[in-house]
Amino acid sequence: MAKKDIKKAPDFTLLLATLLLVFVGIIMVFSSSWPEGIKKYNDGYYFLKKQLFAAGLGTIALLFFMNFDYRRLNRMSRFIFIVSILTGMLIFTPLGKDFKGARRWVKIGSMTFMPSDIIKLGSIIYLSSFLSQKKDRVRNLFNGLIPALLIIGLSCGMIYLQKDLSTTVTLGATLVSILFVAGMKIYHLAALMVLAVLGLIKAITSEEHKYRMRRLTSFKDPFADPTDTGWQAVQSLYALGSGGLFGLGLGKSRQKFFWIPEPYNDFIFAIIGEELGFLGALFVIILFFLLIWRGIRVALNVDDLFGTLLASGIVALITIQTLIHIGVVTSSIPPTGIPLPLVSYGGTSLIIYMSAVGILLNISRYVKK
Repeated sequence: MAKKDIKKAPDFTLLLATLLLVFVGIIMVFSSSWPEGIKKYNDGYYFLKKQLFAAGLGTIALLFFMNFDYRRLNRMSRFIFIVSILTGMLIFTPLGKDFKGARRWVKIGSMTFMPSDIIKLGSIIYLSSFLSQKKDRVRNLFNGLIPALLIIGLSCGMIYLQKDLSTTVTLGATLVSILFVAGMKIYHLAALMVLAVLGLIKAITSEEHKYRMRRLTSFKDPFADPTDTGWQAVQSLYALGSGGLFGLGLGKSRQKFFWIPEPYNDFIFAIIGEELGFLGALFVIILFFLLIWRGIRVALNVDDLFGTLLASGIVALITIQTLIHIGVVTSSIPPTGIPLPLVSYGGTSLIIYMSAVGILLNISRYVKK
C-alpha cells in the first residue's frame, strides 16, 4: 500500500466541535420550540422528537461518510449532481408543498424535505470534481471559467426558482469560493462579483418581490417601523439584549413566546443569546471557529486537488451560511430566513450538513502530517 493511501484517524477536534454543535442545537431547538409545539400540535416535545430522529440519521450519515473514501465521490460526482438537480425539480410537481407563500419543500407520504439542501452538497461535489480535472485550464475563459459558471448558474437557478434568494446567494458564494481556490484569474473574479451585485440588485428591486426591498429599507432603521417591516430585527435585538452576559437561563426565553417567528430555525441564535447570554453565544461561535479552522487545515494539507476543492467548498458553505445567520440575528445585514448549520431545526439540513462534515472527516484521514 502506498504511503499516501494509509488512512489515519479522523480530525478529533473537527469531530468534537461538530457533535457539540449538534448537541447544543438539540437542546436549543427543544427550548425554543416548546411554545409552538404546545400551540400547534398539543405536544411540547414535537419538534424535539423530529430533531432527535434527524440527528440519529445524521450521525449514521456522518459515520458512513467518515469511512467512505472521498475519492470515490470524484467518480460518482456527475451522477450525484444529476440526482440533486432532479430532486430539485420535484418542487414543480404535485409533490411540491407550499409553506408561507414559498414552494421549497417536497412531500412524499409522511416525509417532507428541502431539495435545496441536497443541491448544495451535490453541486459542491460536482464542481470540485469538474475543476480538479480542468486544473490550469480554469484560468482560460472559454475552456474553464464559462463551463464552471454554467454549473454554478444551473445550481443557483434551481434554488432561485424556489424564491429562496438567501440560499441562492449562499450557494453562489460557496461555488465561486471553490472556483477561486481552483485558481481563477483575479480580474475574472472581479467581473463576476460586479455581475453578481447587479443581479442581486435586480432581484431585490423587482416588482414581483417588493417584500425584499421593504426588508432592505427596514434594515437602515428597524425601530422606525417596529411593528411591521422592522419586527423581526427588533425582536431579535430585544432577545440578545435581554440575555446580557450570562443569559436569562435555559428555557427562560420570553421572545420565543410568539414574538420571534420560527425561533427554533431562522432566529435560533437570538434565543441562544437570550437564554445563555453573551458567553453562551460566544461558546457557539468558538465551536464554529474550531470547525472552520480545522476544515481549512484539512483543505491545505490534503494531497490531491479534488480533496482540496471539496474540503474548501464544504468549509465555505458552513462559513457563509453561519455568517449570514448571525448577521441577520444581530441586524448586521438585512433580514432573511436562513438556518444556522448543525444547530437550527430542520431534518434535511441537519442530515446533509452532518454528511458534509463526514466527508470532511474522511478527507482529514489522508492529510499530510
